[in-house]
Amino acid sequence: NKRAGYQAACDALFRLIGTGDTSAISPYSLNILGDFNLAGEIWMIRDYYERMGIEVVANITGDGRVADIRRAHGAALNVVQCSGSTMQLANMMEEKYGIPSIRVSYFGIEDMAEALYDIARFFKEPAIMERTKTIVEAEVKQLAVALEPYRKALAGRKAAIYVGGSFKAFSLVKAFRLIDMQVVMVGSQTGTREDYEELGAITDPGTIIVDDANPLELTSFLTEKEVDIFVGGVKERPIAYKLGIGFCDHNHERKEALAGFEGMLNFAREVYSSVMSPVWQFVPRKKKAEPTR
Repeated sequence: NKRAGYQAACDALFRLIGTGDTSAISPYSLNILGDFNLAGEIWMIRDYYERMGIEVVANITGDGRVADIRRAHGAALNVVQCSGSTMQLANMMEEKYGIPSIRVSYFGIEDMAEALYDIARFFKEPAIMERTKTIVEAEVKQLAVALEPYRKALAGRKAAIYVGGSFKAFSLVKAFRLIDMQVVMVGSQTGTREDYEELGAITDPGTIIVDDANPLELTSFLTEKEVDIFVGGVKERPIAYKLGIGFCDHNHERKEALAGFEGMLNFAREVYSSVMSPVWQFVPRKKKAEPTR
């Protein structure tokens, strides 16, 4: 299964780590774990870190290099994006090499900014924190202006979210709120009770929280809530189209970079183009059944 595959991959990588020279690595350094360079996202993330004055030792595994992975044990910090796939590797590296780790999300303004600030706080270097503040302030200021027309057009529209991991769902809820959309359903395949309690706390009253739902259940909830756009993976796309509602691919098959500050603008554009597409005038949306008299 998937979990066994993750473990096998972490074991293989761990055998490679520790076999390279670490003598030239900066004390202000990190490894990026669990980012797979979808649509070039890892290059955007690396650029933020390098502008902060932090050396990226290894990407594991997006755009990764064997030579870099061999010396990954010399980094000061592991930054974990997809905890399901690489948290075990981070734990193994902490146990053997004493490298601490933090979990981050690169999606949405709030989580992207918080990730950069968390890392700056870890290094306790004033110059790094100052550069981080400059980066975040400049990116947010530019992004706020660019997002405004999408926010006005999408205000009040309804969104549903169903993704693999709940950590991604948290970021999506915040991202939709940023463009004034209402999340009326959210769930994941692998979330815990604590995850769903947190999702309930950050969503509006009446939001449907789902765990490992099947297509019939998802169809029922999407129809009941009269959703305008559904965010999911490749298996959820047909559900949306059969119901006549927009779809946003947030899985590994996507072609658009959605991470980072630039990714938030791409996300808003994709949501706008899906919700406002003229194609929906030719596809009757399935409505919830009216109660019989």
